[in-house]
Amino acid sequence: MSTELLPPAQPSFVLRGHSAQVHAVRFTQGNTRLLSADADGWLVSWNLASKRPAAVWRAHSNAVLGIGAWGQDRVITHGRDSKLAVWQLDVKDEEAIGKTLPVDKPPTSTPQPWLLHMLTVNTLNFCSFAMCLDGMPQPHAIHAAVKARKHPSPILIAVPNTMDSGGIDIYQLPSETRAAVIHADRNITTGMVMALEIQAQSTKLQVVAGYESGHTMVFVQADPGAQFQRLYCAQSHSQPVLSMAILPSQDCYLTTSADAIVAKHPLPAAQGIWKTELKPLKVVQTKHSGQQGLQVRSDGKIFATAGWDARVRVYSSKTTKELAVLKWHKVGCYSTAFAEIGNFSPIEAEDDSPVKQEDTEGQDIVRTAAVNSVQQRREARARFTHWLAAGSKDGKISLWDIY
Repeated sequence: MSTELLPPAQPSFVLRGHSAQVHAVRFTQGNTRLLSADADGWLVSWNLASKRPAAVWRAHSNAVLGIGAWGQDRVITHGRDSKLAVWQLDVKDEEAIGKTLPVDKPPTSTPQPWLLHMLTVNTLNFCSFAMCLDGMPQPHAIHAAVKARKHPSPILIAVPNTMDSGGIDIYQLPSETRAAVIHADRNITTGMVMALEIQAQSTKLQVVAGYESGHTMVFVQADPGAQFQRLYCAQSHSQPVLSMAILPSQDCYLTTSADAIVAKHPLPAAQGIWKTELKPLKVVQTKHSGQQGLQVRSDGKIFATAGWDARVRVYSSKTTKELAVLKWHKVGCYSTAFAEIGNFSPIEAEDDSPVKQEDTEGQDIVRTAAVNSVQQRREARARFTHWLAAGSKDGKISLWDIY
């Protein structure tokens, strides 16, 4: 039996276009687009079929902390310029937007997507926003618009409090109103909020926070207008919490920190406060400090982290066991993103033969059909590949086909 080691895994593609470190990545449009944002405020929407930019604009005057997708045609960006913006960006809107990548120094006056909302928020914490669908019953007009697909469902946005860096503000969109406030716990010295997650179950609202002290807490609002109650508090980390994510099962969540710990915590509201042991489910010493950008794949089976040591690590969500270490970047990685794993079947993409055409005068039709067929195969491969994207300090994004 051969004892030779397998060669190290290599990314399937590398997207080069940012001139500053890539702080956030996100798959959108049914995995046909990848959004990436950098420390200079630039945002790029990549066409994953062609691996070329579909839209490029400067969303913020300072670094972008996070990006998100709201429905099929809205992109949310959170910048260090104290702005949280909502842009309209559908595939049909891309034609009017610039394509010059930041590395090619595009003019600052390049066309931008339509700006729908702008909130002034706290960004002193370096903490990105969290979002979820609003579970509250909506007015008839909004409900009718959502049902007719004229508007996406209302959402809730959680960000650090404007006045108190240890508190949390919750805003509702599209109304742009502040829906709730969670005040900092004065009995525990936590420092600033460093990471957030939020989820709504009908009228019950649940917020998970990670702090500068290494604490993580779970707050629950049982009824609209009621005070938030802290149901869980743990200090699994000795350094600031850098990232967190709730599993799709909604019964636990994961945290990473500037230390080398990966911790798995219960969600008390999901399991029942009297049945939940108020301590972490797992605390794993990985021996790799500075893991951030934690993301869980939509099927809940695996999660990934981006490391200061330039490695992207993949773990089992169930056991928190390390499954893979992906190394290509030479400098630290900041962000990860998984493509959505759906229950749909891809169109047939293996047959490279052109469509047959009996008409002797239809050579152009044959050629056009072949081109369309190739484009469809490229889009299918992009859409149904189990992509893992990683953004790095080097301004590059590596795309890995994994599990």
